Amino acid sequence: MLAFIVRRLMQAVAVMITVAFIAFMLFQYVGDPVVFLLGQDATPEQIHALRSALGLDRSFVVQFWHFLVHAAQGEFGLSLRQGAKVSRLLAERLPATLELTLVSALLALAFGIPMGVYAALRRGSFSSQLLMTLSLLGVSLPTFLIGILLILVFAVTLGWFPSFGRGEVVQIGWWSTGLLSAKGWHHIALPAITLAIFQLTLIMRLVRAEMLEVLRTDYIKFARARGLSSRVIHFGHALKNTLVPVMTITGLQLGGLIAFAIITETVFQWPGMGLLFIQSVTFADIPVMAAYLCLIALIFVLINLMVDLLYFAVDPRLRVDRAGGH
Repeated sequence: MLAFIVRRLMQAVAVMITVAFIAFMLFQYVGDPVVFLLGQDATPEQIHALRSALGLDRSFVVQFWHFLVHAAQGEFGLSLRQGAKVSRLLAERLPATLELTLVSALLALAFGIPMGVYAALRRGSFSSQLLMTLSLLGVSLPTFLIGILLILVFAVTLGWFPSFGRGEVVQIGWWSTGLLSAKGWHHIALPAITLAIFQLTLIMRLVRAEMLEVLRTDYIKFARARGLSSRVIHFGHALKNTLVPVMTITGLQLGGLIAFAIITETVFQWPGMGLLFIQSVTFADIPVMAAYLCLIALIFVLINLMVDLLYFAVDPRLRVDRAGGH
């Protein structure tokens, strides 16, 4: 187990260094930050002084080393557009993104797993075929189109939900949340559903496929031969083994929810990191873009590490039997 953790940590460090290098290259080839800060009318003396103060006159290796050191401390400089520290901007937007992602993931799991089990156990029925057809639509339709349709129906036509913003938030220290107020839940409903639909349909189809595969195995046949009830076989044996690969995919998709919430946050003007990133791309705000890239990579690495450890603990086939030599 210790060797497994060490290998995964080494891989995580290698991935983060690679991502940091890619983020650092943004500073080298996507505009000149000195020109952004001083403007076109700056004198050569001002440009030289600021370039020296920022360390841009040093060698490539030295600049990259300083970038790594500051990135490890969570410092990415100042936003070229807002003039504020990038770390503070991300810290202000992080709660909104995590809140939206968490609610979306819970919706996807709460509805995706039961629907997948039902579609597998009622294979061939009209309701099962209807679910599979709807899931195909959910996988095929782009997220921005789903969001626009939900806004058109539930915000514009029916007027049941607001179409933008986060609503009323409660401040707990530096953390802000809308889940402690009714208006916060009212505002998060449509964006959470929009973000959850793709993940929900993916989980449903995966659970159905895995459930059908497990139901064909020999130990399920032996369980039926022993006279066990269908409920015990389906939910006590088959479902438990079905959820092992589902757990892995779901964990990785959680990172995808955080990374790809950009579209949902843009459609609903949700004040999260995704909207901040889109704004930084529009204005070529390189420090924000680099920080967002590193943060998303870190989230992916941490989630992947936790999923690997959990998978290693749940599935005994992955454990190393040193005594047996396997």
